[in-house]
Amino acid sequence: MEERRREENESLSTKRLEAFSDGVFAIAITLLILEIKIPDSSELGKTSLLHYLLGIWPKYFAYVFSFVVIGIYWANHHYIFQFYRKTNHVFNILNIFFLLTISFLPFPTAIFGEYINDAAHRRTAVIFYSIGIYLPAMAWICMWWYASAGKRLIDTRLSDTFIQYLNRLFALSNLLYLVCIALAFVSPRASVILNILLTLVYLLPPKKPEYS
Repeated sequence: MEERRREENESLSTKRLEAFSDGVFAIAITLLILEIKIPDSSELGKTSLLHYLLGIWPKYFAYVFSFVVIGIYWANHHYIFQFYRKTNHVFNILNIFFLLTISFLPFPTAIFGEYINDAAHRRTAVIFYSIGIYLPAMAWICMWWYASAGKRLIDTRLSDTFIQYLNRLFALSNLLYLVCIALAFVSPRASVILNILLTLVYLLPPKKPEYS
């Protein structure tokens, strides 16, 4: 009875963490669209509204791209939390740091959408945006490594093979995002393409868990 009560309390703590995280995801993903401003007549000048709307396509691209990125992190957050059986103070702080990186993403998205077409500032915009996309991946792997070390907070039934698979997957993701940042210094366009390809890969269904 005591063991069951303890497991229920741990499960409740994890659910509270998920509920709080869902709220932050919802706010961050909503903030993205607020960066696309509605022009007033004075801003249009002699330009037609249609020409203006077509001219801000980089902002649409940045919005959709970041929306998909945050959406993927939300889906994977839901996926990975089925493996976390309990939480503690350190894990809560790591999750807060992860959410900080998610809520920060609308800012580099706005910079990216504003300056991707500006030859003078394109490189800086892509570098900054690539860093913005990398930060959640870095926080993510920190959470996983802490929770999975010695099966500290995860389901102890998970097989070692599956745990090692996730370790390799998350490490490879971080490495490739770092490559995107480095590539942005040389070729911003190639960096954007690699970031898009990484995002498309994560649209694939995740691997089913394996238990021992």
